[in-house]
Amino acid sequence: MIIRHPQIMHVFDQNATKFALLKTRLSEINDIESAAALLHWDQATYMPVRGATARGRQLATLKQISHEKFIDPAIGELLEDLRPWEANLPYDDPAASLIRVTRKDYDRAVRVSSEFMAKLSRHQANCYEAWVKAKAENNFAIVQPYLEKTLELSQEYSEFFPGNQHIADPLISLSDDGMTVAQLRPLFAEFRQELVPIVDAIASQPIADDICLHQDFPEHQQLEFCRTIIERIGYDFTRGRQDKTLHPFMINFSIDDARITTRVYENNLTQALFSTIHEMGHALYEMGNSPDFEGTPLAGGISSGVHESQSRLWENLVGHSRGFWECFYPQLQGVFLRQLSQVSIHKFYRAINKVARSLIRTDADEVTYNLHVMIRFELELDLLEGKISVRDLPEAWNESYRRDLHLIPPNDSIGVMQDVHWYVGTIGGMFQGYAIGNLMSAQFYEAALKFDPEIPVEIEQGNFNLLHNWLKENIYQHGRKYTATEIMERVTGSPLSIQPFIRYIRQKYGDFYSLRNEN
Repeated sequence: MIIRHPQIMHVFDQNATKFALLKTRLSEINDIESAAALLHWDQATYMPVRGATARGRQLATLKQISHEKFIDPAIGELLEDLRPWEANLPYDDPAASLIRVTRKDYDRAVRVSSEFMAKLSRHQANCYEAWVKAKAENNFAIVQPYLEKTLELSQEYSEFFPGNQHIADPLISLSDDGMTVAQLRPLFAEFRQELVPIVDAIASQPIADDICLHQDFPEHQQLEFCRTIIERIGYDFTRGRQDKTLHPFMINFSIDDARITTRVYENNLTQALFSTIHEMGHALYEMGNSPDFEGTPLAGGISSGVHESQSRLWENLVGHSRGFWECFYPQLQGVFLRQLSQVSIHKFYRAINKVARSLIRTDADEVTYNLHVMIRFELELDLLEGKISVRDLPEAWNESYRRDLHLIPPNDSIGVMQDVHWYVGTIGGMFQGYAIGNLMSAQFYEAALKFDPEIPVEIEQGNFNLLHNWLKENIYQHGRKYTATEIMERVTGSPLSIQPFIRYIRQKYGDFYSLRNEN
């Protein structure tokens, strides 16, 4: 028999009531944001071009409403009233985690006016349409004034957060909370120092022949094969779908509705194939969240870095592995018999892992990819610091590529306009997550293999349950409960390091190229 003191029960009932009210308010806000996300998805997939102006207005309205609802002082009062209750709960208790994460989001959001958020959202929708037109016509001048406005708005956003060491820190915090310029600059400098000699060593040797990947591969057959692969890995089409777009992305409206997009080049087999696996990795993360987090700030990914670690893990450490293709290559040959029947698995494997300096980030190999990211990160900082203007950005972009990759883009469409990020978001905090994600992916995968060394054997047999279940147990289910630093320590026992990635690159590409073994 348990006897509970009436006063204690009264306090508990009060807290439970306030917590339930908080969850209800947050769920309503989440519904509005999901509706806005659906409009974003439609704009990038099926919306007619002339719908852009109205779509910008619609998104601005929804963004303003959701922001006003979230910064309502009533939510702040609920969070403050629940502070003592939270303090008495275990750190990883779901209720304590929800209060803690919501408070952090609230403290950031309450500094920014709803009018600004509406203005930013409206501008982003219009800028995206200008980018689509400018990229198609190879005319940066079309989008230049929009990007200048984006820079102004990005700087204005940072002004809501005085006291930061660098103007980019509040923008970085939006996607990689806890990371700052002061942390990222030395991390990337160390990363670059390790990468450049590897790139130089490989570039001095004969380039792998990948002509087998550049034949006629009909779109419908590519898409059907992609569907076969991601279903086998674990993507659930009753909880998602795949559509075509200009720049592939994943977007979720709930834990049970995480959609992916791709683009298909009929003369390049790898574009749809690996972008599909990449976006599937993002979706698996969202789908693997605890169902209890639905409609709350705990649902989703911890940061862009952790999110990218999941897409890059599946795309590269799994999708580009020899074991993966020991399973799937015979099926691929069956689909494209005329194109691949005379291509050995060894030649195909070398082709998809070709290392070469290139101009396009999304087409870049694992070895050179992070140099593309670091170029963008440095350009963002230069723009925000006023070292370069938007007008000078194409020239600065070209010079960065000449310096780091010994290449100069022939035009701005595959130069400064190749990525959508600056034209649909902010300048600052948009790219660092890709490099962080690559580092994390190798560190997480090392931890998974230590837990169960049979994972590669299972992958070779077309069984992905061991790895998928490990990721769900250790990363996916937790949503945003932990910070990126905390999840890294919990899962791997170590802070973020460049060494697992460097070990992975040296081991894998040392089989293809003569690389000096350095510790």
